[in-house]
Amino acid sequence: MRRTWINKNRRMTLITATDRGFYCGAGDFYIDPWQPVDRAVITHAHGDHYAHDCSAYLVSEAGRHVFRMRLGADAPLQFVAYGEVTNINGVRVSLYPAGHILGSAQVRVEYKGEVWVASGDYKREPDPTCAPFQPVKCHTFITEATFGLPIYRWPPQSEVFAQVNDWWRGNQSQGKTSVIFGYSLGKAQRILAGVDASIGRIFTHGAVERLTDAYRRSGIDLPPTTYATDTDKDDWSQALIVAPPSARGSTWLRRFGNVSTGFASGWMRIRGTRRRRAVDRGFVLSDHIDWTDLMQTIEDTGAERVWVTHGYVPVVTRWLNERGIEAVGVQTRYTGERDDGDGDNAED
Repeated sequence: MRRTWINKNRRMTLITATDRGFYCGAGDFYIDPWQPVDRAVITHAHGDHYAHDCSAYLVSEAGRHVFRMRLGADAPLQFVAYGEVTNINGVRVSLYPAGHILGSAQVRVEYKGEVWVASGDYKREPDPTCAPFQPVKCHTFITEATFGLPIYRWPPQSEVFAQVNDWWRGNQSQGKTSVIFGYSLGKAQRILAGVDASIGRIFTHGAVERLTDAYRRSGIDLPPTTYATDTDKDDWSQALIVAPPSARGSTWLRRFGNVSTGFASGWMRIRGTRRRRAVDRGFVLSDHIDWTDLMQTIEDTGAERVWVTHGYVPVVTRWLNERGIEAVGVQTRYTGERDDGDGDNAED
């Protein structure tokens, strides 16, 4: 991995890891705090990346409706466009697309010529539900490692959605209701945007429907969906139902009769995960980077120093250090895409 633009004598620690989150002392603000703070810069609206009751928030304009839904109508939110520079106590702060979910952003922090980028959660393969990832040059890059093992390499999403469509059609021919689980913020909308809506009607769990409405109000084109309520008397056997992982095994699921269940997650890349999660089909679809894109992103940033958070941190740091890039693991409360059978607290 070549480094051509950095100054190796520059060792400023512009951001520090604290018990409240990543803190920029020069600007006196936090990035993705997990406790209330005076000023917060938020990468995206998954619950493990923000705290309620902060005195001020800086977030992306692209995620306006999602952030309002998550943080409340009265939350003190400042919305900025991607690439727009905000001066916070002499520190230049700007947001760039992370490609994770609608409104997700990387945080670029610049002070006295030093540049750090906190990427939050991100993915490189574009999808119709959010702005595509944009690499940002920096001296220090803070990255996730949720799927930081060489075995995690994602198939093209076109192949995955072809599998989902075939599964749905097959269930129709057998008189089974197709229920696919995906986190209600981000993954569910990506599923809706990717499936072939001409196959049949699409219904949604209430948690999915509320956030899907926020996507539509943000200008994201999604197929028509119907809220699957207790009073619906439809022929479920021809339908696709999109629900959060927490609905698995619930009484809510029983109303749909004979069902075939699927799960869309990066964890489905590993043999045995589908069986452990007690679903009929697993679809390898993640809103996080795989191993190949993780390494490509670090190369693209030109960073001389990498902080690695949540996931396979020791593997990634060792790999980078062996290749001449200073890498350290940093403990956070971020959870990424969890492999504990639920994950809605982080990704719902």
